[in-house]
Amino acid sequence: MSATAVTLGAHHIGLTVPDVAKTGAFFIDVLGYSQVGEVPDYPAVFLTDGSTMITLWQATDPAGATPFDRKNVIGLHHFALKVENEDALDALHRRLSTTDGVEIEFPPEPLGGFAKHMMCAIPGGIRTEFIALSN
Repeated sequence: MSATAVTLGAHHIGLTVPDVAKTGAFFIDVLGYSQVGEVPDYPAVFLTDGSTMITLWQATDPAGATPFDRKNVIGLHHFALKVENEDALDALHRRLSTTDGVEIEFPPEPLGGFAKHMMCAIPGGIRTEFIALSN
């Protein structure tokens, strides 16, 4: 069966976070994203790596918000961002290991013989995978 997908890939990923400034700083200062917009009244910021846009929305009541629970809440389990190669993944792991607000779930490891990946929680508690496809 052959079908043509109606969609063309992800335009953006929207995440609600407890501290939009702290999580935004992580994307900008650690991952090298650029801020391309904001809505101060919401508040929200829009960030990009030149390929994917990340929208960060401020939780109204971070102290009363339900924390991320990948096994018991319907919705986002994690999201994955590509890195250039395995050396870049290893370097990112070293940097994230000493970055405030990041919790490493597991360091870079093989993924099905076609990639290497790692999993962590970024500032704001969002489960994030970084993946390098093998050459």
